Amino acid sequence: EASKLIESPFHEERFFSLLLLVDIFNRAKDKDKKTIYKLYLSKTKFINNWDLVDSSAGRIVGAYLLARDKEPLYVLARSKNLWERRISIMSTSYFINCDRFVDTLNIAEILLGDSQDLIHKAVGWMLREVGNRDLDLEEAFLRKHYKNMPRTMLRYAIEKFPRDKRKRYLKRLK
Repeated sequence: EASKLIESPFHEERFFSLLLLVDIFNRAKDKDKKTIYKLYLSKTKFINNWDLVDSSAGRIVGAYLLARDKEPLYVLARSKNLWERRISIMSTSYFINCDRFVDTLNIAEILLGDSQDLIHKAVGWMLREVGNRDLDLEEAFLRKHYKNMPRTMLRYAIEKFPRDKRKRYLKRLK
């Protein structure tokens, strides 16, 4: 049923189907997790809103790939499809929760030049989450890239910094 609902023309039904898939994934055995992961990636054209991605990518794609090859995320990061690019960075939220940051930072680098505001927000958010667990690592990334980051991405990444530090980053950006 969830695989049918994900193709619904109604956003709310697609959202419900993704929540069902997350729940099923959480209770599934490995073989079934792989099936759900593959289903998810085969239906990305229907996962076409920020809330659909944000509520499911980490909990399905990230969870599935945690102990596996991360190459599918890098393929998604280079996709022409906005939502697949967002899936790539948002999937790393699961890794961040497990204190694994390398793929988040690598995908953030790939997405630095992205033209879409929804990508800027997602990357900045994931960088901020890295900083919540390892501030030195986030700041090392920012020192290297802040001049080339879209302003929205940088603002999201430094949102929790002390006011003076935020101002210094934003001032140097000009």
